[in-house]
Amino acid sequence: MSAVGPLDAMFLLGETREQPMHVGGLMLFELPDGARDQVFPDGTRDYVSRLYQDIVENQTVNPVFTRRVRNRPLDLGYWSWRQDQQIDLEYHVRLSGLARPARYRELFELTSRLHGTLLDRRRPLWEMQLIEGVHGRWFAVYTKVHHSMMDGVTALRWMQQMLSPDPARTGMPAPYALPEQETAATGLTSAAAPGGFSPASLVAAAGRTAGGAGRVLADLAGLSPVALRGALRALQAEHSSVAFQAPRTILNQPITGARRFAAQSWPTERLEKVRAITGATLNDVMLAMCSGALRNYLLELNALPDKGLTAMVPVSLRGADKEAPGGGNSLTTLIADLATDERDPERRIRRIMDSTTYGKRVLSGLTPLQNLMIGALGLASAGPAAVIPGLAGRTTPPYNVVISNIPGPVESPLYWNRSRLLGMYPASIVLNGQALNISVTSYDHRLHFGLTGCRTTVPHLQRLLAHLETSLAELETL
Repeated sequence: MSAVGPLDAMFLLGETREQPMHVGGLMLFELPDGARDQVFPDGTRDYVSRLYQDIVENQTVNPVFTRRVRNRPLDLGYWSWRQDQQIDLEYHVRLSGLARPARYRELFELTSRLHGTLLDRRRPLWEMQLIEGVHGRWFAVYTKVHHSMMDGVTALRWMQQMLSPDPARTGMPAPYALPEQETAATGLTSAAAPGGFSPASLVAAAGRTAGGAGRVLADLAGLSPVALRGALRALQAEHSSVAFQAPRTILNQPITGARRFAAQSWPTERLEKVRAITGATLNDVMLAMCSGALRNYLLELNALPDKGLTAMVPVSLRGADKEAPGGGNSLTTLIADLATDERDPERRIRRIMDSTTYGKRVLSGLTPLQNLMIGALGLASAGPAAVIPGLAGRTTPPYNVVISNIPGPVESPLYWNRSRLLGMYPASIVLNGQALNISVTSYDHRLHFGLTGCRTTVPHLQRLLAHLETSLAELETL
């Protein structure tokens, strides 16, 4: 048994029926050549059904995915993880079929329904769906995992374990499986290793990750009330006047539990050309693309505020060694000016560049643990509207939208059991008062956008895809 980290616990405490706290993703695959003509030993020809049967019956589950959460009086109010000794894979992994020939619309409708349902806390907090019948020769894999277990960067790394650059390779594991070559020494199972729990283990765990108890004490000293007030003042300084002063919009209203999901991919080369012209980072170009799309979307609905929208941008604290404080979640946040009140796309991207440059400079002066606490403050700032009935839409939102760029896998094509991965689209969390989330990842020379919104609060979410294309085309003319 081990403690749930403080930031991870926020996602457990904040979950309601209207506000599920899981992250997910949709992966689109193309069937390998000859798959429909292949006859299996049992006489069947259904490739996806056979794949489902194999990963349910022949995979050893990684202990990370056998943990379930509990909160007992004995633990003094702290959440903890315990191992589920009888995990039911047929519950967690399911096979679904779309009426053929299914289009993207039907696939996204199913994804929307799957993403709007809560995970069962009596079981390990994850699910996986294989979806067949997509556009003839395609099938999809939808996964979701509770945000208390891992952040988006970690979840994507787990997904990458099931992929290979070898188009002929078979026997690839599911993301929840324990690879055959793994041992306890790799560290993949260390998070689930049994052990004693106490409130002090939170500090001890942070000490191991951030460089020892002495380092933790120094960081905690740096997070005194005076220091925290100073950090917040820095975020709200003259060059960052947008921080926590967002305008009210239709995106910052109460939400329901129903979700709508839409996705599309764009060649990275197009954004790279804009980056070369403007001197911006690729992430700035992506934010400018979202900014123009949100401006046009709100103009279409006659709902664009006079003041520019702002975005909360999560920033991963995980380095190449995957070590960072924070348990399952290791991220900080910055507030970016989206400049949606600016008609000129060039002036708009310049304001975005100034805003993100300043925010990154503030964060670079903090220690990893201090950054983690700033991240918690950034997430918690949306908390009052999320948990107090009737507050959403009545107060000034801390920011208008969450936009996340999650580093993707290698540029070359990847395969899962000879099936080529065509696209991978993140599906994230929306909060009461924060009804839209835009998440992006990169793969095979393309940026893959996943849009998650409240089905009621954000009307015609799919129209944002067309506005994203229009916005990128405008930037290409600079």
